[in-house]
Amino acid sequence: MPAKAAAEWQGDLKTGTGKFTAGDTISGAFSFKSRFEDGPGANPEQLIGAAHAACYSMALSAALADAGTPVESVQTDATVTLRFVNDAPTITKIDLVTVGKVPGIDAAAFQKAAEEAKTGCVISRALSGVEEITLKATLS
Repeated sequence: MPAKAAAEWQGDLKTGTGKFTAGDTISGAFSFKSRFEDGPGANPEQLIGAAHAACYSMALSAALADAGTPVESVQTDATVTLRFVNDAPTITKIDLVTVGKVPGIDAAAFQKAAEEAKTGCVISRALSGVEEITLKATLS
């Protein structure tokens, strides 16, 4: 099933405004300030982080269930770092922090599944050009 999103930008880079939609229920506004100056609104890097956290949580949950240890929950936060590299804004790092509530699994098995999900998640694979993707995985 194709996933659909759209965005529109009006005006110049520094004073213009944008709006986006993702699916039927997600929408928001973005601007130069929300992207580069910590101003109000969303930015594309937050959307990438949300997509990565969601995909990763699903991939880890599926892997654990397939291994016979279904999860109660997997909570993942993603922090996307945008820096200028050779004068171009570039996503240089994504930090994933996940906490799993998984009855019947030890920390070593959880860590192994967490690492495998990091490399196997669809969004991780799509973001393979990002220089560094880190993972901190713990059981609650």
